[in-house]
Order: sequence, then C-alpha cells, then structure tokens
Amino acid sequence: MRKPTKEIQLTSYDELLGINESESSAQGKVVEVPLDELHSFKNHPFQVNDDEEMDDLVESIRQHGVLNPGIVRPRPEGGYEIISGHRRKRGSELAGLSTLPVLIQEYSDDEAVIIMVNANIQRENILPSEKAFAYKMKMEALRHQGMKDSKGEDTAELVGKKAGDSGRKVQRYIRLTELLPELLERVDQKKLNFISAVSLSYLTKEEQEWVVQCITEKRVSISGKAAEELKKYSAEKKLTRLAVELALCKEKKESRKLSFSEERVNRYFPAEYSKEQMEEVICRLLEEWSKNEIPSK
Repeated sequence: MRKPTKEIQLTSYDELLGINESESSAQGKVVEVPLDELHSFKNHPFQVNDDEEMDDLVESIRQHGVLNPGIVRPRPEGGYEIISGHRRKRGSELAGLSTLPVLIQEYSDDEAVIIMVNANIQRENILPSEKAFAYKMKMEALRHQGMKDSKGEDTAELVGKKAGDSGRKVQRYIRLTELLPELLERVDQKKLNFISAVSLSYLTKEEQEWVVQCITEKRVSISGKAAEELKKYSAEKKLTRLAVELALCKEKKESRKLSFSEERVNRYFPAEYSKEQMEEVICRLLEEWSKNEIPSK
C-alpha cells in the first residue's frame, strides 16, 4: 500500500457528520490518496449514478477541485474503505484526477456506519430504498452500542433525527427492506406509494411474488386499501394467489366505474351465476381486451 503524499487544509464539516472536533484533530489529517486505493463501504446503501447531478459535480471539481475531503478508514487487506465520499471519488475519476483528499480515521464498524449514514441522509433526492437500508444499518449500529440520547429517546428516534424523521417514520422505512426488489423498485419509481408498500412488506416472499406477477401480467396498480386488505389476509394465513388477483383486479374494475343493465347481463350469463362470479368473468375479459388478446366488437 502506497503512503498518501500531499497534505491539504481541512474544510470543517465535522458537525454534519457527528465528529467531535478535538477527536478529529487528534486522530488524523487530510491527505491526498490515490483513487485506486479507495474502496466502497461494505453494503453502501446510497447509489452513485452518472446522472445530471454527477455532471454538475464533475464540472465543479474541474473548476474548484474537491472542496470537502472524504472520510476513510484503513482496511486490513490494504487501501482504505470510504466512509464518506463515494460520489466525490467518482466525480474525481470523471474529472481526470488521480487522487482524492481524505481524512483517514480509525473507526469501529458501528462508528463507521453511523458516520456514513449521517454524511448522506440529508442529501436531496434520496430514494426511498436508499433511506430504508441506511436507516436499517444505522439502527443496528446504534443498538449494538446501546445508545439513547440525553432526553431518553429510543433508537428509532435517534436514527431519524439527522433527517428530521420521527421514530415511527423510521420504522416504516425499515419495513421497506422486507420488500422484493421488484416492489421496492416500484416505490423508487413512484409507481407504488409509500404506505401501500409498507403494508405489502408484511406479506411473505411468496405472497409478494404473487403480487408482482399480478401487477405485471394484469397491469394493475395497488391502492392503500388493497394493500391493507392483502396484509390482513396474509396475517390470517388466508392469502392465496387467486385472492391477490381478485383483490387487485377488483380495484381496477371499480376504478373504471363500468355499469351494465340487468337485461344485458342476463343475455350472456347463466341464471345460476352469482353477482360475484359475473364480476370476475367481466374483469378477466376486460384484462384480456386491454392486452389485445380478443377483438373488440
């Protein structure tokens, strides 16, 4: 492992990261470290995308350099693990730089997690999935430390304090980590609302698979009412693939507000058919029609 070479002045932002000033000055200095010696934090929950925001960061780095140094810790196998600075590293790569200014510190796993989350959680445009896994990691780290603040707030309250979220909101975000990736992606894409997603997180993985298949094949959306109904049936061990399909298909059918005269309905259905059976048949026909599987006449 090569030694860092060039020392530069630290721009103070310790308060944001929760680092004690005397502790930081005693433990390390800001130095330039080669980019190929910097490695991502294990299970880093925040995405680093080559998007418009990255383009802005690259342009800023080209004009002014990296204004705030990253924070890293030494790795037993060599090099350094990035605690804060993943986007700055990528921006430096795209700007053609070979090093990144960093503060090298010795942190335990739990300390590193807390600082990593605190450094990122107040960023704009954080995805629900990012916040969910970040809160989960910070929750586990704080529990390992047995931490409570001076006001006696519980761990969930402490986790959300930096971002201004209540303990209850934190718990709901953490529930999202129980979703299948396909459902969590829909939350990020705003195709599935937050409250509905939290309800679906209580379904088993197999039950969630049924939901994914239904919304993909039937092209239905999930309302809070439907998600809560699925959660209820799951808790009662009564949820089946058919029940998922009926609940979501019913939502779509009702949203269309279709109505048929009794005379017209009786023309196409046997007399022994119940209202529920007729509704189910109509629902299935509408789904097939919407996929152009049957001609419209």
